[in-house]
Amino acid sequence: MNTISEQAVGTRRRRRTHSDDFKANAIASCMQPGMSIAAVAMAHGINANLLRRWVREAEMGLGTQTLQPQAASQTPAKTSAPAFVPMQLPAPGAAHTICIELRRGATAVNVSWPAQAADACAAWMRELLR
Repeated sequence: MNTISEQAVGTRRRRRTHSDDFKANAIASCMQPGMSIAAVAMAHGINANLLRRWVREAEMGLGTQTLQPQAASQTPAKTSAPAFVPMQLPAPGAAHTICIELRRGATAVNVSWPAQAADACAAWMRELLR
């Protein structure tokens, strides 16, 4: 099966080159919150590894001119440093359980085992599955 178009069969493949504007816009798209490099690369039709290299070079200062897109209509978004978000952890004495659901045909068995006795639960499972 030939996956190359008929026009390109006789010609030699050449490495694509991308303008500085194209690179700057792709890098700026990656800097938006919630955007993955892979998604931006797919949207721009380039390899994610290539875009990741461009972003890394821009962050290291090798391509400082590529950090700012050349288009006047696009303004860079202000990013703030990540803030500390406190989370409430469970109390040290809280009882944790191992929950196992076994199904065979129309029969379902739910087992709750204390996490402190995980080794006994493992031994029970080995005997059950024998």
